[in-house]
Amino acid sequence: MPRLAEIAGVVILGGAFVQVTLGAYGSIRRRAIESQQQRQALTLFEERARLDLAATRLERERRELAWEGLRKFRIAHKVAETPDICSFYLVPHDHKPIPAFRPGQFLTFQLRIPGQSRPVTRCYSLSDSPLQRDYYRVTIKRLPPPPKEPNAPPGLVSSFFHSLEEGTLVDVRAPAGNFWLDVHGSRPIVLIAGGVGLTPLIAMLNTICAGNLRRETWFFYGVRDRQDHAMYDHLQTLAREHENVRIVVAYAAPTATCVAGQDYAEKGFLSVDLFKRMLPSSNYEFYLCGPPPMMAVITEGLAQWGVPDSDVHFEAFGPASVKRPAAAPPEGAAPAQAAAKVGFARGGKAIDWTEKDGSILDLAEANGVAIESGCRAGNCGTCETAVREGKVRYLIETGFKPKDGSCLPCVAVPDGGVVIDA
Repeated sequence: MPRLAEIAGVVILGGAFVQVTLGAYGSIRRRAIESQQQRQALTLFEERARLDLAATRLERERRELAWEGLRKFRIAHKVAETPDICSFYLVPHDHKPIPAFRPGQFLTFQLRIPGQSRPVTRCYSLSDSPLQRDYYRVTIKRLPPPPKEPNAPPGLVSSFFHSLEEGTLVDVRAPAGNFWLDVHGSRPIVLIAGGVGLTPLIAMLNTICAGNLRRETWFFYGVRDRQDHAMYDHLQTLAREHENVRIVVAYAAPTATCVAGQDYAEKGFLSVDLFKRMLPSSNYEFYLCGPPPMMAVITEGLAQWGVPDSDVHFEAFGPASVKRPAAAPPEGAAPAQAAAKVGFARGGKAIDWTEKDGSILDLAEANGVAIESGCRAGNCGTCETAVREGKVRYLIETGFKPKDGSCLPCVAVPDGGVVIDA
C-alpha cells in the first residue's frame, strides 16, 4: 500500500506539473500571439502613416507645380509595346520640376498637324505611376480605319503622334481628369482593361506596386491575341513580385502560337461571369476602361450583380462609351427628340437640331463651326463654351464641371432654344 500511495503521489504531482507547464506554455503562446498582433498592427499603422504622408506631399506638390496653359515637353524616348501601340516618355523642355498626378488622369496635347488649318487637341491617359518624378508617360494606339470603312484614312492624331521622333517638342496642358485611384483607400480593388484602355489602369497598378500598397488587387486585361498584348513582360513581373496582385489576361481570339496558361489565362471576352468565377464576392471597388461595347456590357452586368454605382468608376471616351444617366431634365424641359434651334453667335449661324444630330459639338462640326475639343467625353474641359441664351442638358454625367454660364458642347444637347459663344 505505501508503494501504491507513493506511485499515486508521483502521478498527481506529475499531472499537476503538466498542467502548470501547459498553462505556462499557453500563457506564453497567448502573449506571443498578442505581441505578434501588436507588432502587425504597429506595422500597418506605420505603413498607413507613411503612405498618408507621401500622398499628402504629392498632393501638395501637384497643386504647387501645376501650370496654366501650354508647356513644352520633349519626347525623350519611344518604346514600342505592340505593332500598333507605342509609349512616349516626356520630359519638360524647361528642365523645371513637374507635378505629380493622380493615377488615372490624362494629359491634354495641342498638336500642329500638317494639312490641318488649326491645332488639334487630344487627351491621352498617363500610363505610369506618379511616383516616377522626372517624366510623364503616355501610351498611344495608332488607330486603323473604321471597320465599316476600310478605305477611310487611319486615325489622324494617333498616326501623327506615332510619326514623331525622339527629341520632338509637344505642347501639353497639366494633368487633369476625374477618373483616378484614391491611394488613401484600403478596400480591395478590381481593375478592368480592354485593349489600349489599359493605359489609366496600368498607372493605377504601377502605383499600387511602386508604393508597396497592400490592397488586394485584381487586374483583368482583355485583348485579341498575343500580338495585341501590351506590356507583357512588365505585367508578368508585377504578378510575380507582388503577392497581393492577381493578373488575369483574356484573349478573345488566340492564335495557334498563343500559349494557354502562359500568355493568357482565359479565352473569350472579359465579362461579369468571369469575375464571378474568379472573385470571392462582389465587395470590391471596380475601375474600368476600354471599348464602348465592353464598357456598356460590364457596367450593366455589375449593376445586375448588385454592385452599387458608387463602387464602379470608369473612363469614358465619348458619349457612347457608357451612358450612365445624367441628372433628370427639369420639369417642362424639351424632350430629347424635339427639334430645337442652336445659335452659334461668333459663327453667325442658327441651326435646327434634332436627336439624330448628336451633341452640340457634333452639330457644330457638321456645319463648319469650329469648337476646340479634346476628350469628347465631358472630362477635360477643352470645349468649355459660354452660353449666351437658353439652357443645355447633358447626355452623360460629366467629369469636368464647367463654370456657371458655360457648357461642354461635346456632351451637351439643347434644352429648348440655345445660343452659345462659338
